[in-house]
Amino acid sequence: MVTNPKSKVVRSTRDAEATKTEILDAAVAEFALHGLANARIEAIAAHTGVTKAMIYYYFQSKEGLYQAVLERGFNTYFRPLQELSLEQLPPQTALEQFVRCLLANLVSNPHWPLIMCYEALQNQGEYYKRANIGSIDAQLIAILDRGVADGSFRFLDARFTANNIIGICVFYFIGREGMKHLFPGKRMLGKQMLELHVQQALDLILAGVQPPNRLLH
Repeated sequence: MVTNPKSKVVRSTRDAEATKTEILDAAVAEFALHGLANARIEAIAAHTGVTKAMIYYYFQSKEGLYQAVLERGFNTYFRPLQELSLEQLPPQTALEQFVRCLLANLVSNPHWPLIMCYEALQNQGEYYKRANIGSIDAQLIAILDRGVADGSFRFLDARFTANNIIGICVFYFIGREGMKHLFPGKRMLGKQMLELHVQQALDLILAGVQPPNRLLH
């Protein structure tokens, strides 16, 4: 029987990529629960069935694995925001599309806001700088500045308002365990509650930037 060495290489590459993906998936859950400081490689290994040595082989260190999680998160969750073509849209339409895209990504990846929170608390955003995540704020700030300039939005500090908008979107996911007593019998990550959060967040954000004369009508 003649074996094809190329097929072995392809299969080996696919197995390696599948293993790395499985490790990253488990790492997302672990970092969301504990942040970088208190996450344990042993727990990630236990959830994946691979050895600690295998994790270190692929990612070199816990910090290397954490950085890989952030970079994958940026590419998967936030790059779609950067790929939106919003420059030619009216500011209000651009803001609505940006917020809808951000919320859709958060709904699909509810662990990510917890990782964001731990990154701010434990690392003061140091690892975010390496992943260039600050560019998301820049895109939102540009939309707000454009809306203020043409009168579509009230006078506001675009940088501060951008942070508040992102906060409105992400806090639900960060605080869901603390808020669940306010909604007895509801599944905080269930379809009904997530749809309600998306609509309420959109309504609040869009109303909050309106000029005073429009709010009166």
